[in-house]
Amino acid sequence: MSVTKTNQYKTAESVSPGHPDKIADQISDAILDAHLVQDPFARVAVDVAGGHGKIFVTGEVTSKAVGVDIKAIVRRLAGDIELIENIARQSPEIAQGVDTGGAGDQGIMIGYATSETPEFLPLEVVLSRKLNQYLYKIWPFDGKTQITTKDSLITHVVASFQHAKSEELKKEVNKWLLDFDSTGDVELFVNPAGDWDIGGFDADAGLTGRKLAVDNYGPGVPVGGGAFSGKDPSKVDRSAAYMARKVAIEYLKKRQANEVFVRLAYAIGVIEPLEATVIIDGIGESITGYDLTPKEIISSLNLRRPIYEKTASYGHFGHEFDWEK
Repeated sequence: MSVTKTNQYKTAESVSPGHPDKIADQISDAILDAHLVQDPFARVAVDVAGGHGKIFVTGEVTSKAVGVDIKAIVRRLAGDIELIENIARQSPEIAQGVDTGGAGDQGIMIGYATSETPEFLPLEVVLSRKLNQYLYKIWPFDGKTQITTKDSLITHVVASFQHAKSEELKKEVNKWLLDFDSTGDVELFVNPAGDWDIGGFDADAGLTGRKLAVDNYGPGVPVGGGAFSGKDPSKVDRSAAYMARKVAIEYLKKRQANEVFVRLAYAIGVIEPLEATVIIDGIGESITGYDLTPKEIISSLNLRRPIYEKTASYGHFGHEFDWEK
């Protein structure tokens, strides 16, 4: 694995599926999936806010699906908790632009790929995610990890997990570190605020779309205009961001580049993107060879399927989803 020496610190975090923001994301996407099972053309934009015994599910749904049990979805993912629903149909004034094949909203979508790792993601992002996944298998609860690197070596590790005793957590972090390059004197911060047993919605509020950097490429890469979870693919916030990732990976491979950024921009109701730029190792050019209309993106990536709940854990990139193959 070739890594560029940068002589600077880089830090990224990851959160477990038991984190309240990720619970909210999973509920939003599970509701979306439930509609797509019956109606592939459902228009869904669902947000979840929860915490301290209550969950508020709100948004817009225009769908032929019947019998979607939101309460059952919430209980499966969040336990026995009071549910408040406020779902309306999509505004007809928004729908009229989407019905003709236009973008579901204005926005900027960022795609990114780097040769730094096999996942085409920044090293610190991959490492923080891998550590979180490792620890979550042992403690399947609320938890956060954070990795700092310098010159591609791990220098600092932060790990906080619900129901994990500090000594046991430290032991597992050190065990995990044996498989990765480090400076040899890594500073560990394990449950730095003390051991904790109250987590998830019992400890904190959660909100759909709040973990944008975690869902994308980490804090070192710009974030576009919108979140992903709870949105059907007519929303370019989601579908065009997935396409931007695909384009970035393909340009990276084709040009044998070190780093590729992609920028797409859309206007609501307009079919063609307003901007389609690729920046290859610092040099920009127009994207060619791709149909970037919303309709074609949805078709080429086969996005009208119930595939979204699984994207709401551990980020939307680096898992060999269809937009990364």
